Amino acid sequence: MDVIVTGLLLGGTYALIAMGLNLQYGMARIMNLANGEMLVAGGFVAFWFWTGSQVSPLLTVFLVAPVAFLFNWLIYIIFLRPLVKRAKSRGQLEVDAILTTFGLSFVAVGLMLAFFGGDYFSYSYLSTPVNILGDTYGANRVTAFLSAVIICGALWLWLARSRAGMTIRAISVAPDSARLVGIDVRKTAALAFALGGAVTATGGALISTFLTLDASTGVIFTLKALVIVIMGGVGDVRGTIVAAVLLGMLETFVARVIDPGLTLAAAYLLFVIILLWRPQGLFGRPTT
Repeated sequence: MDVIVTGLLLGGTYALIAMGLNLQYGMARIMNLANGEMLVAGGFVAFWFWTGSQVSPLLTVFLVAPVAFLFNWLIYIIFLRPLVKRAKSRGQLEVDAILTTFGLSFVAVGLMLAFFGGDYFSYSYLSTPVNILGDTYGANRVTAFLSAVIICGALWLWLARSRAGMTIRAISVAPDSARLVGIDVRKTAALAFALGGAVTATGGALISTFLTLDASTGVIFTLKALVIVIMGGVGDVRGTIVAAVLLGMLETFVARVIDPGLTLAAAYLLFVIILLWRPQGLFGRPTT
C-alpha cells in the first residue's frame, strides 16, 4: 500500500510538471524546451517569498501564475509568433520552435544564475508528517498532490466545457478549419502557450516545498514532462494525468522493490513500450 500511495503522490507531482507543456505543445503546437526553466523560476519565487517574508507558497502561486502568464505571452508574441508566420508546415514549425526554445532555455538559466546564484535551494514548509493508511507522508507532498488534482481537474473541465477551452481544442485538432469558423488561431495559440507557462510556474512553486532545485535542473523536468506528454497523447489532458500516475507508480515500485538506480531506465523503458504499442500515445489520435 505504501508503494501505491507514494506512487500516486509522485504521479501528482509529475502531472503538475507535464500539464503546462501539454498545453504549449499539444494546443499551441510549440515544443517548448525552456519549460523546465519556467518551473524552476516559479520555485525560486516561492523560495524567495517564503524565506524573505514568510509568505506561504500556497499564496505565492496567485502572484506567480499571472506574472508567468504575461511573461509567456510576451515570449510567444516576440520570439515564437514570427516562427508560426513563416512556417510552411507543422514539421518546420516544430524544428524552428525546438531550436529557438533550446536557446531560450540557456538564456533563462543564465538569468537565474545571475539573480539567484548557482547554489541549490530548499526550504521547510508543511514538512509535518501526515498519516495515510497507517504510513506517514510529508504534508507538503500531499498538498502538492491535492493541488495537482484541483488544477488538472479544472483545466480538463475548462477545456471540455467552456467556449474558450473548446476554441483552444479546435486549433489543436484542425487549425485551418478553425479559421473558417472565425477563430483567431494566432491569438488563441498565444493564450494556450501563456496558460501553459502559468501552469508550469505554479507547479514549480508547489513542488519547491519538498524538492531541492537549482538554476540548471530545469532540463530534467523538461525531459520528464516531454515523456509524459508523448506517452499520454499530445494535447490530451486525460492522457497526461494517466501517464503521470503510471510513471510515478512505476518509479516508486522500481525504487522500493528492485533498485533506486534503475528508476530512470524503467521510465524510459515504459516510454519505449508505449511508443511501440501506441505511437500516438495512450489517448492520442491516430495519425492519418
